[in-house]
Amino acid sequence: MGNLSSQPFQAALKEWAVAVDALTVAETVVLLRKGGIREAGFKVDDRPFWLYPTYEHQKPELLKANYANLVTTVSPGWHPDLVSIGAWAIVTHQYELKEQAQLDRLMPHHIWNEDFTEMRLKWKPNLALTVVFLRVFRLKESVDIPFESVYGGCRSWTTLQPEIDASDSVAVLTDDRYAQKVRDILSLMD
Repeated sequence: MGNLSSQPFQAALKEWAVAVDALTVAETVVLLRKGGIREAGFKVDDRPFWLYPTYEHQKPELLKANYANLVTTVSPGWHPDLVSIGAWAIVTHQYELKEQAQLDRLMPHHIWNEDFTEMRLKWKPNLALTVVFLRVFRLKESVDIPFESVYGGCRSWTTLQPEIDASDSVAVLTDDRYAQKVRDILSLMD
């Protein structure tokens, strides 16, 4: 990705840890987002950002079976003392959906089940659900950073306090494989 990973960046997208893991091992290239409770929709620009794993709102009953088994529920407000940052991404495509039929066609390409997609589409019904395509890069070794209170709260974005070196990262998919996955998914959205 050229010099993207050689420039320092601190922006981080907060997402369920199980989703971050799926992105990091190339099991998916998409997220379904509407933004946090206090946000007026999901916004992202074309800059690189870290994938920040969250745990509090993960619900096994909203995931496909093979992902539900990977989640341990935690009490409200819980967070790890150290947060493991192992990947970063850029958004290559975004697509807005407002109909369940469109979302149903995407079912094979993400980790959530029908209950989640229906619930997510109905939540804040005046906002479209954004399908975000992420080109993900994994660090050779994850970096553990201390949890800071500024990372908490129900919002999509945070700014990491330490700068993390991304120069040793590698794409989780080749350019060709990523482009093919995007084409396959976009063909379902028409």
